[in-house]
Amino acid sequence: MAPGGFFGQALVVDVRGDHATGVPLPLDDRVLRAYLGGVGLGTWLMHRLAPPLVNPLAPEAPLAFVFSSLVGTPLTTSAKFAVVAKSPLTGLLTDALASSQFAIAGKLTGHDAIVVRGHADALSVLLIDGDGPRLEPAPELAGLSAADAEAQVKERFGRGWRTAAIGPAGERGVRYATISHDGRHAGRGGLGAVLGAKNVKAVLVKAATKVDVADHARVLAAAKDLRSRSFGPATAKYRELGTLANLLAFNAVSTLPTRNFTAATFEDAPRLAAEELHELRGVARNSCASCSIGCEHIYARKGGGSQRMEYENVFALGPLCGVSDPDDVFAASARCDELGIDTISAGGTIAWAMECVERGLIDEPWLTFGDGAALLRALDEIGARTPGLGELLAEGSRRAAERVGHGSIDFAPQVKGLEMPGYEPRSLQSMALGLAVNARGADHNRSGAYEADLSGDLDRFAGGAAHVAAAVQTEDKAAVMDSMILCKFLRGVFTDPFTEWSRLLALVTGWDIDAGELRTAARRIVRAKRAFNLREGATAADDTLPTRLLETPLELSSGRVVSLTADRLRSMVAGYYEARGLDEEGRVAPADLADLHL
Repeated sequence: MAPGGFFGQALVVDVRGDHATGVPLPLDDRVLRAYLGGVGLGTWLMHRLAPPLVNPLAPEAPLAFVFSSLVGTPLTTSAKFAVVAKSPLTGLLTDALASSQFAIAGKLTGHDAIVVRGHADALSVLLIDGDGPRLEPAPELAGLSAADAEAQVKERFGRGWRTAAIGPAGERGVRYATISHDGRHAGRGGLGAVLGAKNVKAVLVKAATKVDVADHARVLAAAKDLRSRSFGPATAKYRELGTLANLLAFNAVSTLPTRNFTAATFEDAPRLAAEELHELRGVARNSCASCSIGCEHIYARKGGGSQRMEYENVFALGPLCGVSDPDDVFAASARCDELGIDTISAGGTIAWAMECVERGLIDEPWLTFGDGAALLRALDEIGARTPGLGELLAEGSRRAAERVGHGSIDFAPQVKGLEMPGYEPRSLQSMALGLAVNARGADHNRSGAYEADLSGDLDRFAGGAAHVAAAVQTEDKAAVMDSMILCKFLRGVFTDPFTEWSRLLALVTGWDIDAGELRTAARRIVRAKRAFNLREGATAADDTLPTRLLETPLELSSGRVVSLTADRLRSMVAGYYEARGLDEEGRVAPADLADLHL
């Protein structure tokens, strides 16, 4: 019998020709307890189902939609799911989290995960409910945005279905294409390209059953308590201004990457700041499904319409590309949504190309820093994979730099092939380590070590042993939150996180689980991610940062000059390996491999 909150099985769907077949994969209590659900369980599934060294865009490469024990409970922010696959951008493990009603409906098909493999003869949609999977041809959806495709399939199949779809970029194999649902996005790593390679435009799910929890009354009481705490000061910033509130704060402390990481402050940052946009353009505030925080802030667009804006898309399409006009940044963000591409990778790749143009390495003189029209044109060429520049940039900055050559890889803003988020590593050196060693690549959500840098408890300009400890601690916390799954914006609500999280899991599952077991699970999940990447060819040499960040000092707004040397980073990486029980080449010890239940 499955523990509370789980069904004890994944559905493995093989798409072949014009039909789909589904086979249940049993998930015993040992595996569920070891990996918790979400990203953890998705990592285990990739070990189990992905052939070693598989091409991420091959039919046999699996793509998993993974749920957790908390999905469908009244616990705030629990309507989340993970999408996990081998990334076509990095060639390594990738995962993306998103919130929507798709999470609840997907789980209530009666499965803890839905894994898709194969290739359809014609562009199709995959439908999954209590009767299993079926494939329906949908050539009329070709070239549509995910939102338009979602509207059409609702009209065709009925409103009881919940949809996750790709845009035209996913169909065309852009290596950082997204999967979208209810206006939200599983954004990083190119998961939309993986689904597109299977000739599947959308996955539709419909709830067909219910899932039980171990203690209904106490889960409800815990949900009421957590909801009340979620309205407190720890989440006030997100309610009042959203994540865009970080823009001015990061600019003030010289950690806002600008013009492809050539600077860490942007002179026009106030034009893009939440404080100004809230007064001039604020339209509404919204929440994800089953969320009481309400961090989503929506702004009016020039000429009509509105756009949800977050710190990361404003950073990547604004300061990183030198663009300061909010209308240009809004339009670029909307274009990314329409095409179905990751804003961070799009902005990072375009910023790299802009610098290549400045250096005479790419002959596209129209593509210059600060030109909003050029930014939009570049996005269109990427989404269409226009021969020449579009085809080049659709590959991401690492592959593009390898083609262009002339040392351009040194300033490509990526780690392991994944473009960097809006945190300057030279002025945030715990975060520098977190970005370098993370399994997904340059990733702020799987390593939130910037919190330690900005806490004032350590010197953020001089990485050392304390920074290693901070990076390990935040990575462990993220591993648990991404597997349970709970929103990261709740992290400040918990005063004793592992103890409080283990209590929530105990109420839902019935497990006699404590903080110590949860810490062990966190370490196991982190090791399992690394073990997958090692299997796929990753080495210790991948645990680094772009050469520019290790050789070029950074001048702060105060006039102080700081640097992050290659030797310092290597020393921190070595400390990280030791703390994780890895050998000097970053490999997982045999005893720890045995603990992964593979």
